[in-house]
Amino acid sequence: MPLTVYVEGPRDRSILRAWAYRLMPAGARALFQDSVILGGRRPERALEHFSSRLAERPGARALCVLDRDGGGDPVPDPNGYDLRFFTWSRRHIESYLLEPSAIRRALGLPEGDRTVERALLDLVPEPGDERAWRALDAKRLLARQGALPRALGCTLPLARIAQATREAELHSDVIELFEQLRGLRRR
Repeated sequence: MPLTVYVEGPRDRSILRAWAYRLMPAGARALFQDSVILGGRRPERALEHFSSRLAERPGARALCVLDRDGGGDPVPDPNGYDLRFFTWSRRHIESYLLEPSAIRRALGLPEGDRTVERALLDLVPEPGDERAWRALDAKRLLARQGALPRALGCTLPLARIAQATREAELHSDVIELFEQLRGLRRR
């Protein structure tokens, strides 16, 4: 039975797809064939869509991936459906792309170049300060006219950064999400 993955937007899906090719290469292509874009943080819409989908596909399973945004409003009760919700511990999925080495590789900069690290120095919290990372508005920081693209003098290809992120560089939240996806696919 196929797995439906609900995402907030096309950019989120492209980031997740890039990570999937890193973490689940054999199943990455199929993983997002049945994805649904919610148009923002709309878990109720995922539940509504999934409940109607069950009429066509009894026994279907789904995972809805949500940004925490401001506070991470509670998700609806799935009413016994096999629909799970995953909310990032940080504010936005984009927060997990702020890995200097991955950005450098995505931009084709030499390994010894420290331009990205210098640009990030005053823009992101210390690595272990998860409270500050939860508050960081990474969408704004990485936006086309955001502080990081301005500091680097170029737009940042987010899906390519995700693709360039090595498994050892991925945050534990990303690893946890893909463990859940693997588990749902095996059932």
